[in-house]
Amino acid sequence: MISFYKYQGTGNDFIIIDNRNSVFDRANNALVEKLCHRRFGIGADGLMLLQNKSGYDFEMVYYNSDGKEGSMCGNGGRCIVEFARTLGLAKEKTIFYAPDGSHEAIVKPSFVSLKMNDVNGIEHNEEFCFLNTGSPHYVKFVQDINNYNVFDEGRKIRYNERFKAQGTNVNFVEKTGNELFVRTYERGVENETYSCGTGVTAAALVAAIKNKSTAADYCEIKTPGGNLKVKFKQQSTNSFTDVWLEGPAEFVFKGEI
Repeated sequence: MISFYKYQGTGNDFIIIDNRNSVFDRANNALVEKLCHRRFGIGADGLMLLQNKSGYDFEMVYYNSDGKEGSMCGNGGRCIVEFARTLGLAKEKTIFYAPDGSHEAIVKPSFVSLKMNDVNGIEHNEEFCFLNTGSPHYVKFVQDINNYNVFDEGRKIRYNERFKAQGTNVNFVEKTGNELFVRTYERGVENETYSCGTGVTAAALVAAIKNKSTAADYCEIKTPGGNLKVKFKQQSTNSFTDVWLEGPAEFVFKGEI
């Protein structure tokens, strides 16, 4: 029997397993895929292992729902920080190791603020922007986002000649009032998710480049699963530092399988 914990961050849901005693085989990709399946398993957008890491409070190992180890997940990072807090590994502040390196986080009663890596080398043109915020992201501003066909249009881009080998996440963005509405097609899930942390981070930085951000140093984000906030310091059109992703990280249930 394996104990697991289910968490969600603005509807982006994850299975988390405390693997400090190596109860879970990291190489068992088929089992990860089965556990994430919404009909034959627990159901989740991804699975994370919390492990020991010298020099850090813990290590985050992330898998997409297709069973393959993935790159950084912003909402997942916030959720595993909240889980680590319940284990006594993190208090108000923590430093942990993730697929894209070291991360800091601050835990508050109603949200977790996660520091993302600095972002450089952003490709931007009239049609779209492409950047890496821990995972690769294609960002495009559209109109009437509520009725936009995110699945079909996102899949076309994710599997086009440029991106099909490694894949990319695809974000469609519209500024509505004093916030951005972001919808994301995620690689590895191969579908639209309720929210994507690295995706909304990418959308906020692109909005700053295009003078569509909600403020000079932060952006309010709406996703189908809830609201997030991205803070940043823009150094140039291609460079951002001090990037933070802020939002809720909530326990859903625990069980054994």
